[in-house]
Amino acid sequence: MKISLKNNPILSVVILNYNAKDYLKKCLQSINKSILSGYSIEIIIADNASTDNSIELAKTVKSTNPQINFIFRNNSGNIGFAAGNNEGLTASNPASKYVLFLNPDTTVETDTFRKIIDFFQHHPDVDAATCNLILALTGKTQPESHRGFPTPWNAFCHFFGFGLPKLFPHTKFFNGYFLGHLDYSKVQKIDACVGAFIMIKREVGQKINWWNEKYFMYGEDLDLCWQIKQKGFNLYFYPGCKTTHYQGVSSGIIAHSQKISSASRITKARSALATTSAMRIFYQENLIKNYPHSLHWLVWLGIDILEKYRLFKAKYL
Repeated sequence: MKISLKNNPILSVVILNYNAKDYLKKCLQSINKSILSGYSIEIIIADNASTDNSIELAKTVKSTNPQINFIFRNNSGNIGFAAGNNEGLTASNPASKYVLFLNPDTTVETDTFRKIIDFFQHHPDVDAATCNLILALTGKTQPESHRGFPTPWNAFCHFFGFGLPKLFPHTKFFNGYFLGHLDYSKVQKIDACVGAFIMIKREVGQKINWWNEKYFMYGEDLDLCWQIKQKGFNLYFYPGCKTTHYQGVSSGIIAHSQKISSASRITKARSALATTSAMRIFYQENLIKNYPHSLHWLVWLGIDILEKYRLFKAKYL
């Protein structure tokens, strides 16, 4: 379904869907309520061969705003998060200035798009940005929306730090994984953010070649942010607009959402394996050259231990 726009959209929003029946419709309904103040945007809903009729249900949501264009696209299969977003992007208008990748398990506020576009328009040094992602089940900011890179030390403190990041949450030394030393009531330059909401200048995305398709699920957002930073571009956390995120309901492996997740043990196990697979890829692709060989075996050992623990939780707890 397409609605003719008088002007080229300033923003292309790519929503990658895979069996998100309970959330995609709510996401589109929230988008319909957006107050855009003159901006035109397009919403590309790219589907990775869902089997739950989520797209059919989503198509019942009609655009009620002439500044919003809904475009539905069927991807070539369940090709993963990175490849799925890349395929979805091909359906976007190449004249749009910005691209926003948005999860289907989110709901935006009426002014989210207007505020994030204004933020880019008024700050030329902003090459990519995320917003204040609010976890639906806790009402708190999602820590992954302002992250440091998972260096061996940051990862060790986070996964095996015996509670040190919680004891010293506002120190870079012990909580560098979430950049805990920064004040997130203010705009901050960050290393990385979660892929549930990340907006990028189109010209920047083209220079970094968008998403790395070596990742199937998890880790691709960190890699994308790594490429942004390595090319000398700026990524910001912008708390001036908010989006609600129902994190982890589909995978079933996020602690705060496990009670309401309907994920099977098989799905949980696959999700757990995907997290540690992504860790290996990210370290091999981006970090291994920065550290001595004597450290590599500790990194691989740490990932192996974490993988066995997560698989045990997924199968038996």
